[in-house]
Amino acid sequence: MEDAVILLVEDNPDDEVLTLRALKKNNIRNDVIVAHDGMEALDYLFGRGKFAERDTRMMPQVILLDLKLPKLDGFDVLRALRSDERTKLLPVVILTSSNEEQDRANGYGLGANSYVRKPVEFGAFIEAVKQLGLYWLILNQIAPVARRK
Repeated sequence: MEDAVILLVEDNPDDEVLTLRALKKNNIRNDVIVAHDGMEALDYLFGRGKFAERDTRMMPQVILLDLKLPKLDGFDVLRALRSDERTKLLPVVILTSSNEEQDRANGYGLGANSYVRKPVEFGAFIEAVKQLGLYWLILNQIAPVARRK
C-alpha cells in the first residue's frame, strides 16, 4: 500500500526525524505528511489554510498523533476528528512518550484506535514502527467511508 498516506502529527524535530528514519529503515515507503501542531493537522485534514487546495476526499491511511502539541494538543485534535463525519472513522494511533495512565484513558475515551509509547532506545523504536506499519498499512482494513476515491 505504497499509495497510502501517513499523517504524522509531531512537534519535536528530533522525534520527527527519528520516526521518518524508522519508517525508511523498515522499508515503509508511503508518503508521510508532517503536521507540527494540532491546528496544522486539522487544517490538512479539513483542507483549510495552506491546505485549502487539497483534495479532502484523499484521507490518510493512519494518523500518528503525539499528545503534547502546540496550539491544540493531541486530545483536542482527537475530539475534533471524532466529532466530524469526514474523519470520525480514520485510524488514529497515539504515538507519545507519555506513560501516564490518565493519558491512555483519555486517549481511548476520545476514540483513539491505539496507544503506543515511544521507546527510548532506537532499536526498540524501529521495531515499534515496523509493527505499526505492518498492522495499520497492510493488515488493517479501513472503514468504507474513510476510503479514498
